[in-house]
Amino acid sequence: MILAYVFPIWRISLKAPQYPEGLGMYIWVNNITGQKQHDLGKINNLNHYIGMKTIHPESIKELQVMPYIIATLIALGLLAAAAGKRWMLYTWTVLFILTALVGLIDFYLWEYDYGHNLDPRAAISIPGMSYQPPLIGSKKLLNFTAISMPSIGGWAVFASLFTGILVSIGEWRHARRTPQQ
Repeated sequence: MILAYVFPIWRISLKAPQYPEGLGMYIWVNNITGQKQHDLGKINNLNHYIGMKTIHPESIKELQVMPYIIATLIALGLLAAAAGKRWMLYTWTVLFILTALVGLIDFYLWEYDYGHNLDPRAAISIPGMSYQPPLIGSKKLLNFTAISMPSIGGWAVFASLFTGILVSIGEWRHARRTPQQ
């Protein structure tokens, strides 16, 4: 999971005929940047026309607490591994699953807010249209195709979670087959 501090956790890419090279943004553990130098500014400019709020990474509270959440999960995982106690492994795995679910729900709600709570005075206003990018996968938004996927740091977090789940299941099965002494 340490890779989440070095690589972006998530990426959202936008493809459209007027942007053949594409636009995109990376969501890091504590920041949001463009995939290329000016992409975030271009995305904010485009979002202005449809009434979306400007993305200001410093105003997103999740980016301020996420480094501590991941550090806590890393520390608790290392503590559980060092102690060798099954209950600590199970507790860590359940806590990790719950944290991941809360994180994905929070991200979905963030996307929902940005895509649905539009300025009614926007230059481009289509009744009933929302611009929420997908949580995972691709979605057509007017002439843009938005693609939202984990990035290297996110895949590392998911791999850590999957490994924790597999080890927990293996330990649980081993405990059931081993006679108590």
